[in-house]
Amino acid sequence: MTFFEQQHQARQETKKLVFLFALAVIAIVLAVNLAMALLWNFKFGGHHEVLRSYPKGFFAINTLITLALIGGGTLIQTFNLRDGGDAVALMAGGRLISPATGDLQERRLLNVVEEMALASGIACPKVYLLEHEDAINAFAAGYNQNEAVVAVTRGTLNRLTRDELQGVVGHEFSHILNGDMRLNVHLIGVLFGIQMIAGFGQQLMNFGRFSSSSRDDKGPPWQLVMLFAGLALFVVGYIGIFFGRLIKSAVSRQREFLADASAVQFTRNPEGIGGALRKIGGLTDGNRIGSQIDHQNAEQLSHLFLGSVRPNLLDGWFATHPPLTERLQRIYGRSMGPLEAPELPQPLADNTARLADLPFAAAGFASAVTPSQLPSSVSTVAATPTLEFGNSSSRSPLSPQLDGAVRDSAGACAVVYALLLGEGAERETQLALLKKEAPQQAALTSFLAETIVQLPLSARLPLVDLAAPALRQLPQAARDRLLAIVEQLIAADSRITLAEFVLQTILTRRLAPRAGRLVPIRFNRLSDLRNDIALLLSLVAHVAVPSTCADVVATRLAAFLRGAQACPELQLAAQDYCDGASLSFPRVRQALDNANQLAPLAKPQLIKALLAAAEDGKPLEITSADILRAICAGIEAPIPPAVAATYQAYPWQFDN
Repeated sequence: MTFFEQQHQARQETKKLVFLFALAVIAIVLAVNLAMALLWNFKFGGHHEVLRSYPKGFFAINTLITLALIGGGTLIQTFNLRDGGDAVALMAGGRLISPATGDLQERRLLNVVEEMALASGIACPKVYLLEHEDAINAFAAGYNQNEAVVAVTRGTLNRLTRDELQGVVGHEFSHILNGDMRLNVHLIGVLFGIQMIAGFGQQLMNFGRFSSSSRDDKGPPWQLVMLFAGLALFVVGYIGIFFGRLIKSAVSRQREFLADASAVQFTRNPEGIGGALRKIGGLTDGNRIGSQIDHQNAEQLSHLFLGSVRPNLLDGWFATHPPLTERLQRIYGRSMGPLEAPELPQPLADNTARLADLPFAAAGFASAVTPSQLPSSVSTVAATPTLEFGNSSSRSPLSPQLDGAVRDSAGACAVVYALLLGEGAERETQLALLKKEAPQQAALTSFLAETIVQLPLSARLPLVDLAAPALRQLPQAARDRLLAIVEQLIAADSRITLAEFVLQTILTRRLAPRAGRLVPIRFNRLSDLRNDIALLLSLVAHVAVPSTCADVVATRLAAFLRGAQACPELQLAAQDYCDGASLSFPRVRQALDNANQLAPLAKPQLIKALLAAAEDGKPLEITSADILRAICAGIEAPIPPAVAATYQAYPWQFDN
């Protein structure tokens, strides 16, 4: 099942979720009214007068208060999760791992995540560590693939080999690439609302316990009534928990099977995710499961995790995850037993420099380097320190300077600026602008530009993906400042090149104030955006056919018509082709914004058409791959395999 089919299915699952949510609300409202009626009779019904009726509006008020609690709780929690993956990770007790960390276990985890992101063609996710969780577990969260986070437990780092860690990360990348995360985050807010009644009941019990015990002549003391009311609502609240687990089981179990299969596909190694699951089984005893999470929000977040977070009486049909035995059977094709999961030896750190001690790392990256110090500082990091795990080690393919720069917020900004530096007089103008607008990074930018120019073209744009976690650590004001400087650097020569447009498009989609927020669906069919799609096809055709090509106009038109044939419902013809004079980047940006609001199942047809326009029976050129990468970023879709293959020619393989 493709990414887009998964997104479509997620929309269908949302309908199921709405139905179950409505059912849960009805059940809770009925139960609350029944409980309040019993309490009313308990307080006022056992006296000299026979109770003839309930007060006017009794049931209506109960219903309104219940609906207000459920709706208010859902809205509040949804608002609290507006920052997507970061908010979820903090809710689980996660600690953000710095991209410049010197901890060797954390470095290994970041490298595995970076490898997976580069192979997938998406922004490298932020990585969080659940420091106090000794079990083996992990999750991915976020509203879209370019603002996702991956979180793992300390037990995952301590107990898994690198291959097993790759399997776990591959499983979580499946959730990122298959569009599962958005529904999962929505689910957190919904479940919080229907489970609020239990929390309100707890508050009533506390209020009754500590209030005065005065009684009147109409029945039991109000203190006792409060206690019983709180207890009744607390019990009623478990209806919400029941429906919560029912909803989770309805939308998450099959996705776990898919994520396991995708992890095997990504890593080409069933022993990766399979070994991790077997070790979860090996950690399980009579009172504890090997993936157990002890945090107070574990139950609320249980559907996000790799494995079950707690043993539960509702396991079976209502379990959030399939049984380990069934998952292993599907991975291996046969029954597999558990594995012991002892803590592995710590990574070898003797005689190994910490990344944070390098001149270009961590907080001192930008401020510690001045133009006069730069050459001598560079010479002190002539070799990247080897990070050793067991008996195997390797090195980052990047130079030590770039490797340090992309992991630090200030350095990552310098990498972005360096990617935009031109030649000759244009560069002098740009550097003068940087000395004025970003004086601490001007010298570093100039130096990194000399390093970047030595990289093959296919290795340059992925630097932005590697730098994404460090850039996303910037506060929004600093992000806005970065985007403003990028715009000024591009405008330095009063024109915009294709490379500049691609870089600005990707940065804007990932760092602008609305980046990562939900985008409403406004267009269900490609025909709703006929002119915009004609413009995008024309752009790709223009880029795919260089101006040096013989009969360039006819060849570009032929490329446009190849793409048009992949969208027959649009009935595009030669007169719909936009030549270079009518291709303006502001128009292209508007077309991308509109295309981003297409329904999920309409996007793959668009990407297929764009690929048809770019391909002509031979591998993609890097310029074509870059523009397709930018378009995919603009419409929040994974890059297709043909585009990813263009970048995988560079050996993005990090340390073990």
